[in-house]
Amino acid sequence: MPILGLASSSTPVHPAHFDIEKVIRPNILALHPYRCARDDYQSGILLDANENALGHSIPPSSSQKLNDSVISPDALHPELQSMLGLDLHRYPDPSHDTIKRRIAHWRGLPDEKRVFLGVGSDEVIDLLMRVCVAPGGAEKILITPPTYGMYSVCANVNDVGIVKVNLELGGDKGEGGEEGRFSVVVDEVKKALSTDPGIKLVFLCSPGNPTGTLISLNAVRALLEYEPFKGIVVVDEAYIDFAGDASKVSAAALVEEYANLVVLQTLSKSFGLAAIRLGVALAQPPLIQVLTNTKAPYNISTPTAQLALAALSPQGMAGMHTKSCTLVSSRTQLLSALAQSPFPELGIGKAIGGNDANFIVVPILDKATSSRPDNKRSEMVYTVLAEGGLVVRFRGREAGCEGCVRITVGTEEENRVLLERLEGVLELDEEGLDGALRVLLGKRAGES
Repeated sequence: MPILGLASSSTPVHPAHFDIEKVIRPNILALHPYRCARDDYQSGILLDANENALGHSIPPSSSQKLNDSVISPDALHPELQSMLGLDLHRYPDPSHDTIKRRIAHWRGLPDEKRVFLGVGSDEVIDLLMRVCVAPGGAEKILITPPTYGMYSVCANVNDVGIVKVNLELGGDKGEGGEEGRFSVVVDEVKKALSTDPGIKLVFLCSPGNPTGTLISLNAVRALLEYEPFKGIVVVDEAYIDFAGDASKVSAAALVEEYANLVVLQTLSKSFGLAAIRLGVALAQPPLIQVLTNTKAPYNISTPTAQLALAALSPQGMAGMHTKSCTLVSSRTQLLSALAQSPFPELGIGKAIGGNDANFIVVPILDKATSSRPDNKRSEMVYTVLAEGGLVVRFRGREAGCEGCVRITVGTEEENRVLLERLEGVLELDEEGLDGALRVLLGKRAGES
């Protein structure tokens, strides 16, 4: 069954064992997508979409009143003032081809037909499951713990099965790379794929969350080329711009070669635009067309689109690169500080993983000997820090992350405060941690 909206092509598909029409659910292939008003016309006297012809209702100045009280002139930030000049009463462009072209050019792809936009990467993750994996549990996804938790959440919401194959959890062969800690155990993944033909999607997080470790492109290729697997490999690259030269380490470089690959990226991390919720899928046109046919008609808002265009301008790209480089440098400095006295003596172990993202993962060791990861102590340290106003993330219950906290690289001042407070908390024994926590909780209760 042909994919609606996709021009026919005689170009051979690679790899030869992949047939997208056998991966996509039959009801999705047969779906006639909703055709919205802005698919046909976007200018002129628009009386076709039941929009409010009088425009939006947000007051532009200090003449606003709320409960008879005048709001000050600075109640609306300048950024919001500029947004009020947009056609907010009109439905947004359903395709946003200009944004897609900029992303395609940035990632070395031929055109916008290789790009899909979602409300964050999470919408794309959910959509991939809905178009590829039938609910009921017979069809499944495969994930590689420790990994991003939304894969399992989306699978459970969509009532699809989950197969888990752990990443390499030992550090005997170093950190990251082809066979080190948090690398993909390719042979074990292949074994699972051979054993269970119901697996439709393989999710790889690169650099991983919480691992901070880049997945080698050799491992990705090995799974893409694996003939018994007829499904799609999804490489989630939210943190790719912190991992070095993306043109050399991103799986986006494989998109033109492999029809069974989709690469997820986002403007949330390196661009610092988490609030606008813009995710990206990069794939060959057949899969992009299926996602386009299935998505909600106006999933990307006009304010989000305008901010994305500004971010993807030459000036915006230059700013992104500058800030990414600064964070990578700060990451190196933070790792160096934690490796120096007094932190090893206080129980901070050597950071684990490849350190390829804008965060680090460090184990907190037992107080008595500083020789083994200590989940109880780690969680207490996390809680005391958080209740004191400095929030990191306890990850000790993830596979291979016993005793670990994940620390986002902050500003220079934030990193200074982190080191200062962490040292103070680590000096406390279990009784001291418990006492500090009681004081902080009591203080919060008194303020509420």
